[in-house]
Amino acid sequence: MALSVNSLFIGIQSFFCFTFKRSVYAVVLSLFLSSSSYAATILILGDSLSAGYGIDEEQGWVKLLQQQLPQHQVINGSVSGETTAGGLRRLPALLDSSEIDLVVVELGGNDGLRGFPPNKLKSNLTKIIELSQQRGAKVLLTEIMVPPNYGPRYSKMFNDVYQDLADDFDLKLIPFFMQDIAPNKALMQRDGIHPNADAQPKITQWMLSWITDAIE
Repeated sequence: MALSVNSLFIGIQSFFCFTFKRSVYAVVLSLFLSSSSYAATILILGDSLSAGYGIDEEQGWVKLLQQQLPQHQVINGSVSGETTAGGLRRLPALLDSSEIDLVVVELGGNDGLRGFPPNKLKSNLTKIIELSQQRGAKVLLTEIMVPPNYGPRYSKMFNDVYQDLADDFDLKLIPFFMQDIAPNKALMQRDGIHPNADAQPKITQWMLSWITDAIE
């Protein structure tokens, strides 16, 4: 009789131990799945460098980024020839179109090519950042550089805008993704301004780590 009771006790103990382990496993699995199923919506607000000017849309770095982040949604709100003023005008509608978690701002190149005043550049980018943050989105700012033929004074004032904004808003400033591509003719289109299809995977990898860190 004592043996039977002891066996029964061991059986009950084993059952509860097994059940407890299964419960813990289920909770851990649930937490893992919950974490891994997080899906962010990412808006790329840029110009021709992000719009895929001169190449097929499927070859562009933003499209390749979506392939690298299948769990997330990447919205390409980039337009060739876009200035910061144009991006600011279009931003409210883009933010209304979906619940945006992250805005990647890649604008300013066309402002520089047209010789716009750096203070106007800073004003427009400031409003873009503020509007994005007011809507609850994180912001990543991409550094933009103008060609040296604009003169060292203008180039410095222009470039300083991005670092100043990163400091003012405590933003991560992504180094200009064209800095290693532009000097390589094999990665550039004939106009000498836009990256070709071969450059797009390199831009994707450049941007991927910054964007991944921002949405984690």
